[in-house]
This record gives sequence, structure tokens and C-alpha cells, in this order.
Amino acid sequence: MYLRFGKRICDLVVSILALPFVLLIVAILAPFIHFEDKGPVFYNAPRVGKDGRDFKMYKLRSMRVNAPDLVMEDGSTYNGADDPRMTRIGAFMRRTSLDEIPQFLNVLKGDMSVIGPRPDLRRETELYEGNEGEKLSVKPGITGYAAVYGRNSLPWHDRLALDVYYVHNVSFLLDLKVFFRTFLIVFKQEGVYVEEGSEQPK
Repeated sequence: MYLRFGKRICDLVVSILALPFVLLIVAILAPFIHFEDKGPVFYNAPRVGKDGRDFKMYKLRSMRVNAPDLVMEDGSTYNGADDPRMTRIGAFMRRTSLDEIPQFLNVLKGDMSVIGPRPDLRRETELYEGNEGEKLSVKPGITGYAAVYGRNSLPWHDRLALDVYYVHNVSFLLDLKVFFRTFLIVFKQEGVYVEEGSEQPK
């Protein structure tokens, strides 16, 4: 019942309440993003959502225009603190997760949920192993179980295992736990980047 109806109601309530904050953050950050390299403020990231459907995930642009794609040995996208593709304001937004704020618009549209597995690129879904594809049975989230228990510091397939755990155990109480833990993780800036010594990008 919660997954079919209650979760969507919670998503709408939280997104509507968050909308003024989203608009304020975008208004503050937009000039810094644009004037650093004269590029666009938003990046419409192609991602794979529920049931394998493609959608555009809204983000504030944190990388330089036409930045090349860097891929880890396991097939996941590189995300390191020394990433040369990031702008100065982008590095700040990445640490504080403010680049993800526009995704509340995705939640209002119904592409995403507030809580759920973080969405992957199409090429990443083609590298799923075993039951990892089960993460596509629910809507992707702005934050999620894997995002608050390891974030990017975990190897990609370990994060996928946590996504599958979430799918098998989704409930209002689990979502509530993830929701409040997200504030702690963002405040402490834990697990934002790939840890040193992890697989190198290619």
C-alpha cells in the first residue's frame, strides 16, 4: 500500500514544501555557475528510471562545458575530489549536494522519488550483474539507502547491492530513516568522492 500510494503522496508533500527553497538556491547559485565559464546553469543528465525508462534528470551544472566522460574500471562514472572537469563553484556544490536540488522538479513530474536508488546511465545498466537490475523496479531517488550508507566511497557493485536491499525492504519507516540520515551525511560531507586507492578512471 505504501509503495503504491503512500510514497507518492509523501513525495508530493515534501517536493511542494521544498520548492521555495529550491528556487532560492537556484537563484543564488545560477550567476556563479554561468559567469565562471559562461556556460548553461542546468545540466539535463540522461538517466534510466523505473522499469528501464529513460528520463532527463535535472542538475545544476558542476562540470565544465563539454567535459569528457571518465569511467572507472568497474564501469561506473568517475567521481573524485581531484576531478579536473569540475568548476570551482561545481566543487562546492558537489561537496554540499546542492547540484542535486533541482531534482525535486523530477519528483513533482513523477520521474523520481525523494527516497530511492540513485539513477544510473544507460551504459551502466548494461553492466548489471545477478539481481542488480531489480533496482529499476522502483523510482530512483534524490537520496537513498546506498547514498547514506557509503555514498560514492563504496565500490559501485557494493552500492548496487544496497540498492537491491532497499528495494526488498522499502517501507515508510526505512524512507524516514534515510531522509533524516541524509541531512547528517550532507552536513558531515561523508563519502562525497571516490576514496584514494580505489580503481582508477579510464
